[in-house]
Amino acid sequence: MSHIFGRQTNVTPPFAEKGDGCYIFDKTGKRYLDGSGGAAVSCLGHSDKAVTDAMKTQLDKLAFAHTGFFTSEPAEMLADLLVANAPEGIDRVYLVSGGSEAVEAAIKLARQYFCEIGEPGRNRIIARKQSYHGNTLGALAAGGNEWRRAQFAPLLVETSHISPCYEYRGRQSDETVHDYGQRVANELETEILRLGPETVMAFIAEPVVGATLGAVASVDGYFPRVREICDRYGILLILDEVMCGMGRTGSLFACEQDDVKPDIITIAKGLGAGYQPVGAMLCTAAIYDTIAGGSGFFQHGHTYMGHPVATAASLAVVTAILERGLIAKVKEQGEKLDRALNAAFGQHPHVGDIRGRGLFRGIEFVADRSSKAPFDPGRKIAAAVKKSAFEAGLICYPMSGTIDGLRGDHVLLAPPFIIEDAQISELVEKLCHAVENVI
Repeated sequence: MSHIFGRQTNVTPPFAEKGDGCYIFDKTGKRYLDGSGGAAVSCLGHSDKAVTDAMKTQLDKLAFAHTGFFTSEPAEMLADLLVANAPEGIDRVYLVSGGSEAVEAAIKLARQYFCEIGEPGRNRIIARKQSYHGNTLGALAAGGNEWRRAQFAPLLVETSHISPCYEYRGRQSDETVHDYGQRVANELETEILRLGPETVMAFIAEPVVGATLGAVASVDGYFPRVREICDRYGILLILDEVMCGMGRTGSLFACEQDDVKPDIITIAKGLGAGYQPVGAMLCTAAIYDTIAGGSGFFQHGHTYMGHPVATAASLAVVTAILERGLIAKVKEQGEKLDRALNAAFGQHPHVGDIRGRGLFRGIEFVADRSSKAPFDPGRKIAAAVKKSAFEAGLICYPMSGTIDGLRGDHVLLAPPFIIEDAQISELVEKLCHAVENVI
C-alpha cells in the first residue's frame, strides 16, 4: 500500500522509471511519448546531459544558501540572462520555486508598490474568466476557472473577472476579428470604472491561455489596447507566462508576439524544464526602484527561493533554448504539428477548433461542429481521451469546463522542443486512436 497522498485517491498511477528524450518509461518498460511535456514543463525532454551536468557541478560546490544571507553565482547569471532577453523595461528577477509562488509574488508586489507610492486604496485585481494562475489562495483568487475555485470561494479575495479573448466562442458573426478584440479589451475599462480607478491595482492575464482554455491566443490588437487602458488609469499589467513562456509559443517571452510590454511577468514550467522546481517574477526598474527608494524591503519570501541548484539548472535550460536554436525549432515543428493536426482532425465532426502557437496547441471537442454545442459534461470526454491516449502510450493534457468551468472539453499539447518529425506523426496517430476510441 502506498502512503503517497496523490492527486486522485482512487487512481494508482504507474511508476515513472526513467526518461529518454521525448519519452518516459514506466517500471514495466512501457514507453510513453510526452506529448504535453507533463504540463508544458519538459521543454528539453527528459535526458538533457548539459542540464544534469550543471546541477551536479553546482552540487559539488554548494547545495543551498539562504537568500536572507547570500546570493549565488547561478542565480545572478540566470537573472542577467533573463533580463537581457526580456521585454523592454524589465530589469529585476525575483526567483521562487514554481508558478503559483511567482503569481503570489506578483500580486503582493503590485499591492506593496501602490502602498509605497501613497495609494493604499488600490487593492483590487481584475482578471479574466476561464483563466488559471495557480493554486495558492492568492493565485486561485486571481484565476477565473469556476470549477477550481468553487469549494474554496469563501477563502478567496474578491476578484473581478472579465471576458477572455476567445475568438472561437466569443466573436459575433457580424464582427471583424479586430473589432472583437477591441470589444473584449474594452471590458477592462468598463470594469475599472465600475470599481473606481482609485481601487484597482492590476490586471492579470495569460498571453496564451493554457490549462483552462487550451492554447487560446489573443487576436491582433487586443493586448495593445489593454496596455493603453492600464496606462490611462495607472494600473499595472501582469502577464502570466508560467505555462506559455520560455520559448513554448515561438519566442522566449510569449508577449513578444502580442506587441505589449508588461510591468510584471511570471514564468516557471519551461524555465526549469522539469529538472528542478523553479519559477520567477520579473518586474520593471520603475517598480523595483520604488521599493528600493521607499521601504527598501519587499515584504515577501520563501525558504527555497533562488536555490543554487535550481538556478544552475535553469541557467543551463535557458542557455540551451537560446544557443541551440530551439526557438526557431519550436516555430518549425509547431507548424508541422499544426498541419498534422489539421490533416487528421480538420474535418472531424466532433472537433470544433484547433488552435495555438508554436509547440503549444489545443483541440476543442464538440458534440456538433456547426452549432459548436459541447458534449454533455457527464460524458467526461477530455478525461476519457487522456485515458485512452495514455493506454496507447501518449501523454496529453486534458481539461473539461472549457466554456464556463462546467461545459466543454479540450486537450492541450505541449511536447518537448526537441520533438522530431516521426514523433509528431506518432503523437497525432495515437491521439487519433484515442479520439476515435472515445467519441
